[in-house]
Amino acid sequence: MNDHTRDDTVGPPTSGEPTGWDPTRAASNGWAHGTLRRATVHGVRLYNAREFHASHDCFEDEWYNYGSGTTESAFLHGMVQVAAGAYKHFDFEDSEAQSASGSRTSSGDDGGMRSLFRTALQYLRGVPDDYYGVDVADVRTTLEAALEDPTVLEGWRIELDGAHPDADRLDREYAERLD
Repeated sequence: MNDHTRDDTVGPPTSGEPTGWDPTRAASNGWAHGTLRRATVHGVRLYNAREFHASHDCFEDEWYNYGSGTTESAFLHGMVQVAAGAYKHFDFEDSEAQSASGSRTSSGDDGGMRSLFRTALQYLRGVPDDYYGVDVADVRTTLEAALEDPTVLEGWRIELDGAHPDADRLDREYAERLD
């Protein structure tokens, strides 16, 4: 583990033992990369709140910590593409519009979404199905379906630790500090 990806304040998963978690790793609070788990939790919650730009930023900022060819890099790069693709589909102008409407505008870019989702699928191909608590298998399945029918994104939320958590003030503050 690299010290720059260590964060001993990150708590355990709320359920199960996903890839990336090992309760016997007392020195690192159980996570192989605590900062990856923190970014993932915030990124998923913000995605589920339809704050796609902030979600993208959470994954992207952490992505820079890992070298090309690593599972960590592939996962984070894939999730960057997921958030960007959703942003394209829903075409939100700002986070207030996202929170207020949560629905697609007439100017959504499904061609751009498809391109980003195809790239995401390439990155997520070898990532474990339960990576850092994310149901990556469901993400892949949903992206594949959205290539044919983008309306499957309506109401879809990313699963984390067996739940579909929403963003709160702490998630938004985390994303704001990344700027």
